Amino acid sequence: MDWGTELWDQFEVLERHTQWGLDLLDKYVKFVKERAEVEQAYAKQLRSLVKKYLPKRPTKDDPEVKFSQQQSFVQLLQEVNDFAGQRELVAESLGIRVCLELAKYSQEMKQERKMHFQEGRRAQQQLENGFKQLETSKRKFERDCREAEKAAHTAERLDQDINATKADVEKAKQQAHLRNHMAEESKNEYAAQLQRFNRDQAHFYFSQMPQIFDKLQDMDERRATRLGAGYGLLSEAELQVVPIIGKCLEGMKVAAESVDAKNDSQVLIELHKSGFARPGDLEFEDFSQVMNRVPSDSSLGTPDGRPELRAASSRSRAKRWPFGKKNKTVVTEDFSHLPPEQQRKRLQQQLEERNRELQKEEDQREALKKMKDVYEKTPQMGDPASLEPRIAETLGNIERLKLEVQKYEAWLAEAESRVLSNRGDSLSRHSRPPDPPATAPPDSSSSSNNSGSQDNKESSSEEPPSEEGQDTPIYTEFDEDFEESAPPIGHCVAIYHFEGSSEGTISMSEGEDLSLMEEDKGDGWTRVRRKQGGEGYVPTSYLRVTLN
Repeated sequence: MDWGTELWDQFEVLERHTQWGLDLLDKYVKFVKERAEVEQAYAKQLRSLVKKYLPKRPTKDDPEVKFSQQQSFVQLLQEVNDFAGQRELVAESLGIRVCLELAKYSQEMKQERKMHFQEGRRAQQQLENGFKQLETSKRKFERDCREAEKAAHTAERLDQDINATKADVEKAKQQAHLRNHMAEESKNEYAAQLQRFNRDQAHFYFSQMPQIFDKLQDMDERRATRLGAGYGLLSEAELQVVPIIGKCLEGMKVAAESVDAKNDSQVLIELHKSGFARPGDLEFEDFSQVMNRVPSDSSLGTPDGRPELRAASSRSRAKRWPFGKKNKTVVTEDFSHLPPEQQRKRLQQQLEERNRELQKEEDQREALKKMKDVYEKTPQMGDPASLEPRIAETLGNIERLKLEVQKYEAWLAEAESRVLSNRGDSLSRHSRPPDPPATAPPDSSSSSNNSGSQDNKESSSEEPPSEEGQDTPIYTEFDEDFEESAPPIGHCVAIYHFEGSSEGTISMSEGEDLSLMEEDKGDGWTRVRRKQGGEGYVPTSYLRVTLN
């Protein structure tokens, strides 16, 4: 079924329908344009939101970036930013493939429709002109017939009138004959005009207009098909970004699962662990001995001895530094203003940076030497003397970096020994049970004895630790556990070389695989077992641990 056959007399209906179709196409283009603007605004707002919550400081300067929570949040923001990028792609695809192309196609359809209807109106006008000519010839034939009939009656009346002259009768007969001839010519013209109009009308209704209507039908069907494809582009633009959006959502899920509370706790320890030994027990200050002391000429200070007590009290308070206000420190090159553990880490970082710079300078020196050899063999490529300043500069940098490496290695060795010494003192102190608190003496003699012992304690506490105290065994109460064969609870890899010089520790080489026997209990030491035998404690910060 086609429009030319079934709708041959519905010219105005087809005109309204095709106009409605083009209006619908324009309406869809406008809808998609506004949809693309919504997507663009959505993506812009998402990007602004991500920019608002991204860290402002550089990553290397932000200690919070070491926590898995912060890393996951930054990864989440990056995935949201990528998601916004996909929304921008959707908006761009809709703007190009739908708005621009369909708008251009709509203009082409309007021009084609205009051409078809102009052709149909011309055909209608031609048919109407032919019908007017037919009506004109028909009226002329009718008028000539009446005039011929009237002239025939006049001639017949004069022929029967006895009073009419022969000349009048002849004249009337000639007039009747002329009118009859004219009527006959009008008849022939009308017949020819009628035949021509019928032929044109048949061509108009059975050939010309059906062809135009069929062209309009084909145009409208192509427009509807293209509009349907445009509807599909709306979903196709979404489907094209679905895989990437799926990856973004999967990345968000991975970021959520990457939060490791235990690891963050360990990171906090590594960032802020001072390495200081824990404060020792406070000593008993016997104020009662002042009442029993007899002042003499050789006594120092006031008779009641209060200045000495205040001095002892101030020394006791000085030992409990973690609970007091920290004074402002001056930054030094060897980081001695930092706690021992933090000093060791900063020195290790500086040493690694200097080693990388040194290796870079040595590589540059080798390259310059090779280039100089090439210039000497082929002078046309360059002047060897032009490389001498750069080579001298490189050698100077190498010497300077070597001195800095030696300097940082010495500082690092000193810091590591200080960390191990503090760790050993703390572990030795807390490995024994605490002493019971002292009580007030029952009499003066015991008071004097206690006073003497107290003075001895104060004097001994002010003396620096002896070498024997630094070599005390680490975790002496666990020596018997090493003899028992317990299954490993995980494995670990040595990040740095460690020389176990104290009793209870064990040496390990960088990159060595070890069996994890006991986790760090918060003191910074982990018990491991070597594959070739031997078990002991090593610094937790020197290991990369994986639990079973």
